[in-house]
Parts: sequence; C-alpha cells; structure tokens
Amino acid sequence: MSDTTEAASQTLAEQLLEAIEQNDGEAMAILVNDMPAPDFAEFVREQALDLSHKLLSFLAIEQRARVFGYFQPEDQKALAEQMPQATLAELLTHMNSDERADLFNQLADNLKAQVMRLLAHNEREDLRLLASYAEGTAGALMSSDYVAVPARSTVAQAFEIIRATAPSAETVYDIYCIDHMGRLVGTVSLRQLILARKEARLEKVMATEVVTATVDEAQETVANLIAHYDLLALPIIDLGGRLVGIVTYDDAMDVAEQEATEDIHRGASVQPLDRGLSTSSLFAVYKSRVVWLVLLVFGNIFSGAGIAHFEDTIAAQVALVFFLPLLIGSGGNAGSQAATLIVRGLATGEVRMRDWFRLFGREVLIAAALGLTMALAIAPIGAIRGGEIIAMTVGLTMVTVVIFGSLAGLSLPFLLRRIGWDPATASAPLVTTLIDACGVLIYFGIATALLNLPAAT
Repeated sequence: MSDTTEAASQTLAEQLLEAIEQNDGEAMAILVNDMPAPDFAEFVREQALDLSHKLLSFLAIEQRARVFGYFQPEDQKALAEQMPQATLAELLTHMNSDERADLFNQLADNLKAQVMRLLAHNEREDLRLLASYAEGTAGALMSSDYVAVPARSTVAQAFEIIRATAPSAETVYDIYCIDHMGRLVGTVSLRQLILARKEARLEKVMATEVVTATVDEAQETVANLIAHYDLLALPIIDLGGRLVGIVTYDDAMDVAEQEATEDIHRGASVQPLDRGLSTSSLFAVYKSRVVWLVLLVFGNIFSGAGIAHFEDTIAAQVALVFFLPLLIGSGGNAGSQAATLIVRGLATGEVRMRDWFRLFGREVLIAAALGLTMALAIAPIGAIRGGEIIAMTVGLTMVTVVIFGSLAGLSLPFLLRRIGWDPATASAPLVTTLIDACGVLIYFGIATALLNLPAAT
C-alpha cells in the first residue's frame, strides 16, 4: 500500500469513528462503502461484536462477503454465529467456494445443519465436497470457482462459456480444457484465446503439459509448486484425473506464511498455535511453550552434571570457570546458525537430503575458519587471566566446540527429516542445550590434558 493510500484509509477510519460517536447512520453507510475491504475488515476486528454487525449491515451482501474473506477464522466464526440463519446462508452463497467451506467448517454442527437447508442445491453439494477433504490437503485449500471448457470447443464457443462463468470464477487468466469425462487435458491462456482464430478448436491451441496436484497432496507441496512454476493458479485433480478445483496464488501465499510461522515457532521451541497470538487463550500460549521448556530444563541437567564431574579440575585451576559460559555459548551459537540455515534450506527445497555429505564437508572448513577467528579473538584474554597455557586451552576449545556445534547443528535437521519429523524441531534452544552439555565435556577434557590437572572422578 502506498503512503497516500494508507493515509486516505486512516482518514476514513478516523471519520468513521467520529460518525460512530455521533451515531450518524448516513455517514457510516457512506464511509464503510468508501473504505477498501482489507482496511474495513481490520477496522471491524477492533470493534465490539454488536457494532461490527451494524457496520457490516451497511454493505451490500456481495461486498460483505468480500470483506468477510479478510477476517481471521475466529472473527468469522464469532460474527457468523450471531447472524440470523437466513443472512448467514445468503452470505455463504456469495463467498468464494474455498472461503465458504472454511467458514462452514468452523460452525457448530447444529448450525451447519440448519444453514445447509437454506442453501441452494449447488452450494450444498459444493460444501459437502470441499468439506470432505482432510485439513492440510489441496482438496481443503482449493476453490471450485474456475473456468473449464470442453477441449473440442471452438474459440468462439469458449468465449461464450467464459462470459457465462467468469463472474463467479476466482481467475480467468487460465482456461482449463477438459474432455467429455471431465478430465483435464490442457490449458490455454486468455491471451492465447484473444489472439487465436474464432473457428480454431481449443485442442489445437491448448498446452497439453499441465502442472497439477491431486486432492490429497499436502498444502505445502501445492504452495511450492505454484512458487516453483510461477503460476497464478494450480489445477487440482482427483485420482481419476478429473478437474475438481484450483488453488490460486494468494491462497498459496497464505499457506507459505502459515508454514513459515510454524517453522519460526518450532525454531524457538514453541508449538504452533491454532489461533493468532492476540486471540489465543493464556492457557493455549502456556501449553505451546511449557513442554519444550521443561524438556530443555532436564537437558541442561547434563551440563550441570558435566561440571560436577570435573570439580577437581576446576578446583585446581579456577581461572577455567571464567571462560566456560563464553565457550559453550559460542558452540551453541554456531550450531544454531548452522541449524537455521539447513532448516530453511530444507523448507524451501534449496537443500535436499542427498546434499548432507557435500554440506558436511563445506561446514568443516567454514566452522574451522570461524573457530580459529574466534580463538584468536579470545586467546589474549586467556593469556591475561591465566597465562599462555590457559590461552592455548581456551583457543583450542573454541575451535573444537565451534566445529562440533556447527556440524551437530547442520546434521540434526537431516536426521529429523530422515526419521520423519519436521526439521524445524531442530530449534535453536534444542541445539544450544545439546551443544552446551557436550561443550562442557570438551572444554574440561582439553583442560585436563593440556594442564596436567587431576582427572575427573
């Protein structure tokens, strides 16, 4: 949004607030229709439920359905459950098919049954179909609002079909060509149709190599296909090859955002929330964080046990304690960096499982260079605190823990992917906890050997 547009939206919002305070219904009706749908949806979200219904009532049902598509699921549900059933049925009728199915699936079972009876036959059947697909699949994400034309049609006939179906279609940039069984056999762009002769048949104009996904494909796979092939929409077929829907670019972007959010949450050892942070209950946020925190507490016990194991070593050379947090923290930081790069690479497809060996070799060289640089930076402090031998101990440990941490951070996401877990589980806190425990053993093991200190008991 440009600065000018954003400023205009803010002005409209301020005027609408003033109209609400003055209970000026005529001004409210004008302002809500002037405000862009995304901005109006954001404004409504911040209002009380009764006022939200009043503001929405000023919109024509078609515009109201469009605004509804910008609400968060929990806001849609709250507003829908307070509507008269006839109004809700009318709203569902005018929503895009995928958004309609998403809202319908959130409703209570008794309300679903009551509203279903008020819908036209086509909407009922469409809802039943889209609601039948498992959450997280292409079928649950797709829209049934697309333009399909028999492949044996002429260009002139195709334009007649497009004119009839385009008003309710999600997009008309790509026209899908089907055979008499409804199977997808090709696509043709609107530009190609415009340039083609009216009497030409689509089967002579269409492209037959079509990128598709099946209804049971994961949503993340669908989003990746759309991004990889730079598509505006991806056709979805059933197991028989019949065209049943499309997933548009904006829906794929929503999936990509959702997946990125989940990866960020897991990267911080937080279970993804079903709802947004601002609308989740205190208990839901607590539950999303507590499990990993408790597990990591027990993981840190191993670090404490390692320190206790080397009590005699520490007593003989107290100066070693000064560098302990610095060294194990450096190893954890290096491991977290490596893990983050690999997790993101696996998520985007830039990194594949077969790349582990090559990346492992590269990481050895990179980590050695990083460790050596950090060792040179910290060694003078070691010399000041305890002499040359302490400087050597600290420097050697730094190189070792950085290499170990980097290789562990790189390898853990691959290991998790291999056993079928989400690589994002290799979070920074988990990697840091693992490397902390090992770093204690590495540090005091090197110190014991170089300083001829008492061995651990």
